[in-house]
Amino acid sequence: MKKIAIAVTLTASVFTLAACNSGDDSKVVAETDAGNVTKDEFYQELKERYGETVLREMITVEVLDDKYDVSEKQIDKEVQNVKDQLGNQFQTALNRQGFKDEQAFRKMLKLSLLQEEAVAEDMDISEKEMKEKYERMKNEVQAQHILVQDEKTAKEVKKKLDNGGDFAKLAKEYSEDTKTKDEGGKLGYFSTGKMTPAFEDKAYSMETGKISEPVKTDYGYHIIKVTDKRETEKDIGSFKDNKDGIRRDIINQRMDVQKAREKVNGLLNDANIDVKAKDLKGIFAQEASNQKEEQDKEEDK
Repeated sequence: MKKIAIAVTLTASVFTLAACNSGDDSKVVAETDAGNVTKDEFYQELKERYGETVLREMITVEVLDDKYDVSEKQIDKEVQNVKDQLGNQFQTALNRQGFKDEQAFRKMLKLSLLQEEAVAEDMDISEKEMKEKYERMKNEVQAQHILVQDEKTAKEVKKKLDNGGDFAKLAKEYSEDTKTKDEGGKLGYFSTGKMTPAFEDKAYSMETGKISEPVKTDYGYHIIKVTDKRETEKDIGSFKDNKDGIRRDIINQRMDVQKAREKVNGLLNDANIDVKAKDLKGIFAQEASNQKEEQDKEEDK
């Protein structure tokens, strides 16, 4: 692994700026009747406001890019997917998200893809699993659900359903999903990737008209009734066309955010990072300390 020794320069990640610690730092970058702003003043202000964030981002890209492959073609494809979804609203959406232009968005995408590759390194994603996901993309499920917070209540509701209770009425009475309860728990049609994995797995495996046992997710316990299944109306393309996107979906579904952060931090710790800027030298040591505090809090829960 190549050693990284970085002097702080705020590059196009925030602004396109020449190396401010070289040349004439007294050069004026803005003039006003009230006074001028010099290159050095501009640089110092940027460093104080954004230095830690931008430096860490730049170093992370360097470290991950040295270990994992993310091609311009991959980034092109992801950008095009977003453009296809947003159409004429693409630039507006970028601006709302804080991206100055498409180039800034591409940089974020590259970092995201690199981090995903780091996380995926510890995952076993088989061709079979991706093909099963693709087959689901060809179909949509229509369902109702009743969401409660504890297993005891879920079993109580399921027993009432088994004894002939009306699903819609019980949804109105018990469900904690405020968006659907008054409509009898109706979720409409959905395809793969729209619901949490456990919910999706159960719904796709059920026959039309059947009611599930309680299904646990991060939201609580769901009782699911599948009311219809149909083929997806739009042309989704071939498996080859969708393979990369399917792989990304699986990575993000399986990803444990805390473990992902630990993985990336471990790679940074192994990279022999040597920050030359005196006032930013401790940024990684501080982050390691913060991470340890978070871990200690989790262990105490």
